[in-house]
This record gives sequence, structure tokens and C-alpha cells, in this order.
Amino acid sequence: MSGLTGAVTTFEQVNVFLPWRLRYPEAGDAMRRAVPSIAAEQVEQIRREMPEYVRPHDTRYAEALELSVRYSLGQFVELVNDPDTPVDDVLAFFHKVGSWEAKEGRELGMLHAAIRLGTRVAIRRLSEAAAAADPDIPPSVYGEVTGAIFPYLDALAEAAERGYEEVKAEAGIPLGSRRRLLDLLVSGAVCADDIMDHAKRAAWPLPTSVAAVALDVRPGAARHRPLLGPDVLTGLHLAEPCLIVPDPEGPGRPAKLAAGLAGWDAAIGPAVPVAESAMSLGWARQALRLAQDGVIAAERPVIAVDHMPTLVIMRSGPLVSHVVSRRLQPLERTRPKQRRPLAETLLACLECGFNATEVASRMALHPQTVRYRLRKLEELFGAGMQDPALCLEFQIVLHAWLAANPAAAVEGTQVGE
Repeated sequence: MSGLTGAVTTFEQVNVFLPWRLRYPEAGDAMRRAVPSIAAEQVEQIRREMPEYVRPHDTRYAEALELSVRYSLGQFVELVNDPDTPVDDVLAFFHKVGSWEAKEGRELGMLHAAIRLGTRVAIRRLSEAAAAADPDIPPSVYGEVTGAIFPYLDALAEAAERGYEEVKAEAGIPLGSRRRLLDLLVSGAVCADDIMDHAKRAAWPLPTSVAAVALDVRPGAARHRPLLGPDVLTGLHLAEPCLIVPDPEGPGRPAKLAAGLAGWDAAIGPAVPVAESAMSLGWARQALRLAQDGVIAAERPVIAVDHMPTLVIMRSGPLVSHVVSRRLQPLERTRPKQRRPLAETLLACLECGFNATEVASRMALHPQTVRYRLRKLEELFGAGMQDPALCLEFQIVLHAWLAANPAAAVEGTQVGE
């Protein structure tokens, strides 16, 4: 099959085995019968949420979308019933779809996003059809179906991408040119002439700014390709995979980036000039590590600039640790359960000018509780804790101590309660 070298050719290769043919034949038949109506519902959902697929003047788009959805869903149901079902034809079909998308000048990420959008409908409706036919199916089995559909879609996406890249290569864009461009940008050793030369070879329009995205590589992390446009440089080949996103603060880009990274543990670095891509990546990777360690909130994706004070503090680890030991030593004289609420209260007081009412509002505490903790803090630290010359130092060490002790949540009796 031309253009599919290295693509997945049997469904077992993506580690899924769902022999419903033997276990739940009635449910399998019910899912087969439901394919046309589910596919129609998927298409309607995609058209509703992705209006770019609604082109009344060109019915080819609607026909291609409908055929892609129905074919991919139907083949998946066949694989659920019999994992030995050949997949060469469906892979070849999506290889052609990828080629067509490239020739039409469309972003391949839109195709992937459309299919994944319809997947939510498919999972729900397939489960309903199976349950109606065989009410005794254990709930865990539906989890198997859900877990199987995403590797299947990854195989289709890979086939489409190969078709897409082949057309681009025929148009004069070498397949490895964008990978080499990304490698150059993240190396940190770049100059303007090198960037312009590599970008020209890769047919990559130089943006005003970029942001690097660090992706998780831990066992069990997402492995499907991020669903982003062709202007995003993809570094999944690296030991620490990453992306370079052009114009990350452009209209609609943050929302599209968050949607395209769905399922990934990822951190987005600050927007920087193209030549400073490596710096953005460094901050992104640090933010991702701190999120994985529980030091900062593990949003999806993590936005590095939202945690910049913690990132900066943690980069000065040895010095900050020394100052923490010196400035916060009085906390060691309190019970372990008291330390975190006292530290949080002291930080809030420093930031609110020791206004107990404002601190109580910020921390959702009764003002009397704040005043109790303040008296305790004065016993520990004395008047020095309100010294304006030490205010910034205290804030830094408190941020560092709280970040380094995320598991020190208060249990049982709390200070002032």
C-alpha cells in the first residue's frame, strides 16, 4: 500500500483486544445496526461545533466528512467484534483523506479534531446500543471500548498525516525540514540567519513570537498526536517531547491550543521571540515537573507564566533553602499541623498589610481566627516579621516553603479553631 510504510496494520499492534464476537454477540450486532444513526449524529455534532465544515457551495466537504465518520466508526465496530478484522483499507482511505486535505490547503489538525469531536457521541451511543441488547454487560467492559477507540483513532491520524506529508513533500517541502527547524530552535544555539534559512526550507512563515510546550513522557501518559495546525512544529521524536507554537497569543489561539492538547499533561512556556524558543521551553519543562511533583496546580495545560513567582524561586533552590531555614526556623517550634496554616496566614498578612479583616476575607476565615494566628506569629517571630525591609524576603521564603510542602495539608485541629 503506497504511502503507509510503518503505519499500524493490525489492531492488536495498538494493544487492544475486545473479542465481542465470543463474549457479547447480541451487543455487537446491536452496535453494527446503530452505526448509520450514530454516524449521522456525529456529523451533525461536528457541523454544529465546527462551522468550517459547512460549505453549501461545495458539497465535497460534507460528503468527505460523512464518509470519513461512517467508515471509521463502522470499522471500529467490526474490530470490537473481531480484532482480526483487516484494517489496511481504512488506513489507505485515511491516507487518501490526508492527501486531499493537503491539496485543498486545509489544516490536517481540523480533520483530527472533527473526528475526535464526534468520538464523544460515538462512545455514548455505542454503549447505549450495547446495553439495550445485553443488560448484563459489566460496566468495566464499556471502559474497554472507550480505551480502545483512542488508539484506533491514532492509527487513522497517523495514516492521514503520512498522506498529508507526502503531498507537502511533492510540493517541495522535505519531510524532515520542520523537524530540523524545531531541533535548531530548542537547541538554544541559534542566530537570525540560521532561523531564516531553516524556516524557508521548511516553508514555515516566521511568526512574531512563539511559545514552547513541554509534553509528559511518564508511563501511561498520552500518546496520541496533539491535534494542532500544521504551523505548529512537533517534537515528539525527542526524549522530552515538545511543541513550538507560533503566535501563541493570537486571536483564538489559547483556546485552540488547550483543546488540541486534550488528554496530555502539558505545560506552555511564555511567549518569546523565535530565537528564544529554548528559553520558553526551559520554563515550560520546569513548570511541568513542578506540576507533576504537586508543587504547583496541575491544570491541563499548565500555563507557566501563571506560576512565575514559584518557578523563579525554585530555580534558586540552594540559596532560598538556606534563607528559609534561617527566617522560618521559628515554625519548627510549632506542632506539624499548625505550620502550614501559620505560614499561609503570615504570607496573607504580608500581602495585605497586616489588615486582619482583609486577610480573613482572602482566606475565608473568621477575623478572630486571623487575630489568634497573628498573636501566635508575633510570639514566634517578634516584631521583625512586620519590618518593611524584610517584607519581600519573608514573602519569597514563605512562597518557597509552601511550594516545597504541598502535602502539609492541615488535618484535625487547626490553629485558632
